[in-house]
Amino acid sequence: MAPRTHWLFGDQLGPHFLDPRHGGPDAHAPVLMIEARSVLRRRRFHRAKAHLVLSAMRHRAAELGDRVRYVRSETYADGLAEAGVGGRGGRLTVCHPTSRAALDFVTAREEVAILPAQGFLLPHTDFGAWAHEHTGDRLRMEGFYRWVRRRHELLMDGDEPAGGTWNLDHDNREPPPRGRPTLEEPAPYSPAEDEIDDEVRHDLDRWERDGEVSFVGRDGPRRFPVTRREALAALRRFVSHRLGDFGRYEDAMLAGDPVMSHSLLSAPLNLGLLDPAECVERAEKAWRAGEAPLNSVEGFVRQIAGWREYVWQLYWYFGEDYRGRNALRHTAPLPDWFLDLDAEAVTANCLSTVLAQVRDTGWTHHIPRLMVLGSRALQDGWDPAAVTDWFHRCFVDGYDWVMLPNVVGMSQYADGGRMTTKPYTSGGAYINRMSDLCAPCAYRPTDRTGEHACPYTAGYWAFLHRHRTTLSANHRMARAVKGLDRLKDLDELLEETSDRGDRAP
Repeated sequence: MAPRTHWLFGDQLGPHFLDPRHGGPDAHAPVLMIEARSVLRRRRFHRAKAHLVLSAMRHRAAELGDRVRYVRSETYADGLAEAGVGGRGGRLTVCHPTSRAALDFVTAREEVAILPAQGFLLPHTDFGAWAHEHTGDRLRMEGFYRWVRRRHELLMDGDEPAGGTWNLDHDNREPPPRGRPTLEEPAPYSPAEDEIDDEVRHDLDRWERDGEVSFVGRDGPRRFPVTRREALAALRRFVSHRLGDFGRYEDAMLAGDPVMSHSLLSAPLNLGLLDPAECVERAEKAWRAGEAPLNSVEGFVRQIAGWREYVWQLYWYFGEDYRGRNALRHTAPLPDWFLDLDAEAVTANCLSTVLAQVRDTGWTHHIPRLMVLGSRALQDGWDPAAVTDWFHRCFVDGYDWVMLPNVVGMSQYADGGRMTTKPYTSGGAYINRMSDLCAPCAYRPTDRTGEHACPYTAGYWAFLHRHRTTLSANHRMARAVKGLDRLKDLDELLEETSDRGDRAP
């Protein structure tokens, strides 16, 4: 009997998705790829993200040659029908998709065999068993991270963590060096565009011109890998040239250096071009060879084997009801200036700078995402479902499984503490300490009211006031909430915040 055709989704592009040794399809199974235009029509994606995904898919198809049938269709159902593998007589396998919508679609197809998920460290059943045994309903990343480290023998010396401690965050929170506009690090890997990129850009131009799709953001030269070869080159360059200083400045921000020492590997990881195990193992090898400090390597391992894996597992463990969580009852719509990535409309230098980074590249690192973009949404009470959708659409590494826990749980505290112990927001003092963004700003991080009032400082206190009853019962927020009683200008602050409304700060 001939092997079943194997369907590759656009985020399943690495060799491990076709490897039978790791639960993939038969070694010589024919491959199907479907480029469905409806995906781009449903949402207003970032132009650079659409380019990246289509370029990656088309490059993978070119690599597979005669083994693949690449179908361009309106929908996935149309593509399956055109390929002759859908319906009652279809013979198809697919690796477990990364979204609930895609899983529901393939589950509903007749005679589709769903193979194990690839591109992650643990099967869902293992995570479920750990969650049931250890933490019940309130799951915390730190305990999970230690369990993964032990299970995969990552940065371990026997039964103990390398260096004698699990968590080196205290070494990884340095502010940026003062007086330097950049970290002066070697540049990250930069891919070269080719004729496939030209074809993708031509198609996107035509579809947009014809009114078939609409994008936000800019599609400049491609910044992220779209092939396995490019992804491995990016990984090698990060580990060899940039990993050393990654740790201590992991949480810092510089206006003139948005990349700093970050790896930029989230996009190729989430396209399936890299496997997380190879990334963390290569970083650990660098430490054991004396080529990178432990705090940097531990920070990188924590991002991938800890946070990334944790978010993937929680996406499935929490269930679809998690999407509608809104513990703080935030319902305000996202303002147009934010939806359109209109950085020029914004006076606050931190927000304008970060919004411009998203507009121009479809990427910022985790601190601008959480403490500038997410914090603005939280302080202003924007609908968490709309915020989740915005992050999904506007970031090149954004997928449903990535953004749902990150936004609902971490950024917007919409799950009421099921994932994190407190809301993550702050006044301007934090941004001032961890960046060079405040000095040239029209606002002052210390001012709560008046024409120079920092919208993050004022917004922080307005947020605490709005949720005073709820947050006073949180042991990590109770002291901050009590600080409201010391503010003699609270009424003025609340009035000014209300008067601003949804205007760009």
